Amino acid sequence: MRAVITGGAGFIGSHLVEALLTHERFQSVTVIDNLSTGSLDNVKRYENNKKYRFLLQDLAREGEWMSLSGDILFHYAADPDVRGSVIDPLRSFRNNVISTINAMEMARRGDFNVIIFASSSTVYGDAEIVPTPENHPLKPISVYGWTKLIAEEVIRSYAETYGLRAVILRLANVVGPRLTHGVIIDFFRKLSNDPKRLEILGDGTQRKSYVHVSDVVRANLIILERAVPEKGVNIFNVGNEDWITVREIASIVINEMGLRDVDYIFSPSDEGRGWVGDVKFMLLDIKKIKNTGWKPLYTSEEAVRDTIRYLVEKAASRSRPDGEP
Repeated sequence: MRAVITGGAGFIGSHLVEALLTHERFQSVTVIDNLSTGSLDNVKRYENNKKYRFLLQDLAREGEWMSLSGDILFHYAADPDVRGSVIDPLRSFRNNVISTINAMEMARRGDFNVIIFASSSTVYGDAEIVPTPENHPLKPISVYGWTKLIAEEVIRSYAETYGLRAVILRLANVVGPRLTHGVIIDFFRKLSNDPKRLEILGDGTQRKSYVHVSDVVRANLIILERAVPEKGVNIFNVGNEDWITVREIASIVINEMGLRDVDYIFSPSDEGRGWVGDVKFMLLDIKKIKNTGWKPLYTSEEAVRDTIRYLVEKAASRSRPDGEP
């Protein structure tokens, strides 16, 4: 199979690239990325791999990428910052909606057989049912959530109009190596600057589910093998069966950084949220995807802890003299 991965130099996308290049069923893997949030460092090790191709292109603009053909399109290009969408909504719309319309147009013209799209748990908004199933009403409370929901509807429309087969994955908070944004990164940076004081956005009681990036990659491959619909769209939640509070995440980060006696400074928004549009409680019902044989191998706590350990080790390696392990 020939795969195209939009956003393939990004956090999740680069892990997916790695998995596909070692997968015997894939004869080529083409990455499209404008590097607005991704990095060439995530994929530079594949430059000499004959199965790999990289295109520095912007999905929101016409380019060489629009003439690509293939079998599987993994659409992971996006502006991933929920909080940032409040500050710059037009950027979020451009990178999440316009890019999706163009990606689906490429899929239609290039005769792609399957599209797998990375959506988000934010499409549910403040869910009335927790754990939240896939058929729950969709009421986003952030610009980011709305852009992901619009992107879902674009994909649904193309699938129904042009006979494409699509899978939409509504992801919980994805963490792990190469993470570039979110609460763990925020805490790590703040504590690196001031190891005695930690500002926490919100009241610390926000409780959410976290899923390790390796579990998300496995979900993509299992879905591709076992749950692509004969026509139309299939939707799966991808998350964990447990959740964790922001205050608990702070404790894990402090512990893994080897710190003590840190003062917490809370900065709550409305109802104790971290910011306008922040979903305070999120836990997805994952029974549907578990029926495919997939299940998370990391708990939320384990996923958070692995992420901060990666960040600590990465910072330590940068401080070592050249030549030292």
